[in-house]
Amino acid sequence: MSLPGEAAQLEMAPLERLQELKRKAVEAQTARRAGVMVLFYPDLKLQTRFALILRKTYKGVHSAQIGFPGGSYEDTDADLMQTALRETEEEIGVPTGDIHVLKELTHVYIPPSNFYVHPYLGIVQDTPKFILQESEVDALVEVDLPQFLSDDPLTTRVLTTSYAHQIKVPAFELNGHIVWGATAMMLNEVRELLKQL
Repeated sequence: MSLPGEAAQLEMAPLERLQELKRKAVEAQTARRAGVMVLFYPDLKLQTRFALILRKTYKGVHSAQIGFPGGSYEDTDADLMQTALRETEEEIGVPTGDIHVLKELTHVYIPPSNFYVHPYLGIVQDTPKFILQESEVDALVEVDLPQFLSDDPLTTRVLTTSYAHQIKVPAFELNGHIVWGATAMMLNEVRELLKQL
């Protein structure tokens, strides 16, 4: 299947950010690179879920935010898919060998942290035994797929961000958490992709 791409991502981008995203995309040649995993799995009742994480509070632009398991590319990684797999195992304990990567999604540039993020869509066949990396992950957020695909999670919030004060942003409300910014943009591409099935 073809990817919905940037058009789907931009539906969840704060309007004030669109011009900055386009302008700064040129600078992505010097951006740091990261790989993240959109990981689907069956829960104990064999219902499909995917995993998000609540990041620890730290001095940085993504402190205490919801995101995908993943992180920075390291020289020992063969490519960004391996980065996403390695970081997923480190952060939530799902072994690299258990994850079947189905597709690379559309990458997205994140101006506040100067990261060029490459998301991957992966599945595991069995319910994972999650082990959270205490130094980086505050909590696991397990999202029910049918709930995510409904219109219920779509919302708008007024937030203060690292680059703007009191801006209205499109978001998802998932398990009591507000998911916005780059994570919401990537999630919206996943959502549009799955709606094609």
